[in-house]
Amino acid sequence: MSRIGRKHIDVPADVQVKFENGVVTVKGKLGELSQAIASSDISVKIEPGVVTVERANDEKQTRAYHGLYRQLIANMVSGVQKEFTKTLIVAGVGYKCAVNGDKLVMNIGYSKPVEYTAPAGIKLACPDPLTIVVSGINKEHVGEVAAQIKAKRPVEPYHGYGLHYSNEVVVRKEVIKTGKK
Repeated sequence: MSRIGRKHIDVPADVQVKFENGVVTVKGKLGELSQAIASSDISVKIEPGVVTVERANDEKQTRAYHGLYRQLIANMVSGVQKEFTKTLIVAGVGYKCAVNGDKLVMNIGYSKPVEYTAPAGIKLACPDPLTIVVSGINKEHVGEVAAQIKAKRPVEPYHGYGLHYSNEVVVRKEVIKTGKK
């Protein structure tokens, strides 16, 4: 049995969970999220304070869905209580970023500033010119937006210039030395 799938999900008092017509809906103080359950072999049991995800059989695909949907529901429950965040670091000489309304403007070594418009449900912030904070209630969307921003300027391996996550280890290469000894 799936180690993730068999765990129950604790639901706080201020969060409401519904399962109707194959769609799980979670509503909390920060907003509402919903997730369609693609498999008819997966069922969601809702009891006061606890949500349990169960499967009908032991087929390989059903076992995979069991853990997947349990974790997606758990992420929705925690997302409507407290926002998920990803922090990006801007590294480079003359590199900087700023937020103007819903647009992120980045000067990251190109001839013109790079602009990125935040999609609905995502908040962008720049606490300082070298840090970008992406936040929202949907963990999947926060990660996707952070990855799209990071892709605007991948980290260069020799000097470390570019965008990277705050918890990411940047692997640096040694500079090639030429000349005779």
